[in-house]
Amino acid sequence: MTSLIQQSPGSGPAGGADLDQILIASGSAALLAALLIAFGYGHRTGKITALARHAERAEHSWLLRGLPGWSALPLRIALMSLLVTLLGLYWDIALRITQGRGHGPLANIAHYPILFGLFGLCVAGTLATVLPVGESPGRAALRITRCWEAPTSGLLLGLAGFFSLLGFPLDAVWQRLFGQDVTLWGPARLIIIGGVSLSLVAMALLEREGRFVRTGRAETMRALYVRRGLLCGALLVGLSLFQAEWDFGVPQFRMVFQPLLIAVSAGCALVAARLWIGRGGAVLAVALFLLTRGGIALLVGTALGGPTSAMPLYVVEALCVEIAAVALVRRPLVLGVFSGLLIGTIGYTSEYVWTSAAYRLPWSPDMLPEGVLMSLLGGVCGGLLGALLVRALRGELPPARVRVGVFAAALSGIAIAVVNGLVGAAPEDVRAEVTVDERTRQAEVRIEPAPIAEHPTWLTITGWQGGALHVDRMTEIGPGVYRTNQPMPISGPWKTIIRLHSGRAILATPVYFPADASRDKPGVSAPAQFTRPAMPEYQLLRREAAPGVPEWLWPSASAVVIACSLGYVLALGWGAQRIGRAISGPPCAERDAAERAASRRPFEGRIG
Repeated sequence: MTSLIQQSPGSGPAGGADLDQILIASGSAALLAALLIAFGYGHRTGKITALARHAERAEHSWLLRGLPGWSALPLRIALMSLLVTLLGLYWDIALRITQGRGHGPLANIAHYPILFGLFGLCVAGTLATVLPVGESPGRAALRITRCWEAPTSGLLLGLAGFFSLLGFPLDAVWQRLFGQDVTLWGPARLIIIGGVSLSLVAMALLEREGRFVRTGRAETMRALYVRRGLLCGALLVGLSLFQAEWDFGVPQFRMVFQPLLIAVSAGCALVAARLWIGRGGAVLAVALFLLTRGGIALLVGTALGGPTSAMPLYVVEALCVEIAAVALVRRPLVLGVFSGLLIGTIGYTSEYVWTSAAYRLPWSPDMLPEGVLMSLLGGVCGGLLGALLVRALRGELPPARVRVGVFAAALSGIAIAVVNGLVGAAPEDVRAEVTVDERTRQAEVRIEPAPIAEHPTWLTITGWQGGALHVDRMTEIGPGVYRTNQPMPISGPWKTIIRLHSGRAILATPVYFPADASRDKPGVSAPAQFTRPAMPEYQLLRREAAPGVPEWLWPSASAVVIACSLGYVLALGWGAQRIGRAISGPPCAERDAAERAASRRPFEGRIG
C-alpha cells in the first residue's frame, strides 16, 4: 500500500491527502494525547488538582446531579463533543458533494470540528478512566493496577473515541488510493461514523454505572428524565448518520437500504427510550432528534452554504412504540419484537409518504415487497438490541443462553439484510442515447433496452462538485424516452452523469467530466448528440483511483474494516453484559431492587 500511495500524485484534490498533512494531523493528535496522559498521571498522583475541581463542579450541576464526578464530567464533555462532531460530519459531506475533497485533511475546514469532537470523545473516556481516586467505581470496574480501578463504561467510551479517530487518517489514505467520490459509505468513513454513533451506548452505560455507585438519590426525577432523554435522542441522531447519503439525495447503494437503516435506528433507539425513560420516552427522543438534526440541517444548508438535506421523521414510529408499551412494557424483548413489526409496516408507510414530500429521491412502488421485508427485519432486530441494552441498564439481564442468542440473532439479521442490499446486478448492453439542446442545456435521453427503465427506483441527471448539487428526476415522454426538467451542468468543474437504479442494478452513464491532470484522466464532453454505455456506477465513482491498485485490495481492506467494526460492537455487548450483571448481583441486591423500582415509578406516570 505504501508503494501505491507514493505512486499517487497529491497535487490536486483527486490526488487525495498529502502525506505531510496526514503526519501533521497524526503528530498533533499524539501530542495532545501525551498532554492528556500527563494530566491523568498528575491527577492520580495528587500533583494536579484541576481535574478534581472540574469533576466536582460537574457533579453538582442540575442535569448531572446524582452522578459521581468521574461520570458527570466525561458525560458533559462527550455530549458536547458529539454535537460538534455531528456538525462537522454533515458539513464535510456537503463540502465533498459541492466542492470535492480538497488537498488534504487540513485543507478541509469541516475536518477541524470532526477532529475536535473525536478527540473530545477520547478525552471523555480517558477522564472517566483516571478520575476515580479514593472511591470504587463499582463492581463492574476493571482493575488496572493494585490501587487503580477503571469503570468499564469509561474504557468503552475511550475505545469509541479511539476507534473513530483511527478512521480519520485511514480515510485520507483510502481516498488517496480509491479516489474521492465516495462521500460517506467508504469503509474507512464507516469506522468514524460507527464509532461516533455507538459511543452513545458507552455514554448510557457510563450514566448507569455512575448512578449505581451512589446510594442516595440526590438528583430530581425531572433531571433524570431529561438526562436519559438527551442520551436516547442523541443515540437516534447518531444511528441516523448512516442515512446521510439518502438525506442529501446522492445514495450510492440500493434504495432498500434506507428503510432498513431507518427501521434499525427507530427500533433500537425508540424501544430503548421507552423502556429506560418511561412513558413518553420515545416521543421525547424523537423531539430531541428533530431539534438537533433539524438545526444541523439548517446550519449546513443556510449559514454554511451547503445543499439542503432531508431527514426521517420517526414520529409515527415513536407513537407505535408508545402504544405497544401500554401492554408490553414489562416484557421488554416482546416489546422489541412487536414494536419492530409496527415500525416495519406502519412506520414504513409513514416514511414512504414523507419521502415523497421531502426527499430528492422518494421511495417508489417497485421497492415493494423487498423494502417492507427489509424494514420489518431491521425493526425487529433493532428493537431486540434496544430491549437488551435497557435490560442491562436495569440489571435485569435474561439468562445467558437467551441474551447471547438474542444478541447474535439480531446482529445476524442486520448482517443478512445488509448483504441482501449489497447484492447487485450488472446487466450488459444497456446504453443511453442523448440529444442535448446546446442553447438550453436540456436533454432528451433514450434508454436501450427500454424495459430496464420502465419502473425505475430513480432515473436522474446528477451533477456534483460544481459548487452545488444538481439532482433532476427525468420525466418520461415515451417508452424508454425521458427528458430533463432543468438545464444540465456540463461545463467547468462539474461532474454530471445519468443515474439509473432499477431492481438490483445501479447504472451510470457519463455526461460530462472535467479533465483530471493529477490522475492523468481525460475529460468527457457533452456534444449535441452522443451514445454511451451504462456501466456499474461504482466504476465511475472510482474513476480517480490511483493507478496500479489491485482488484483484491478493496475487498481485503473492507474485510479488515468489517472485522474491526464487529470487534467494536462485541466489546460494547460485553461491557453492557458486565455492567448489567454487576448491578443485579449480590451483595447489594436489596438496594439494587429498590433503585430499579424507584427508577420505574416516576417515569411510568408523573415526573416528581
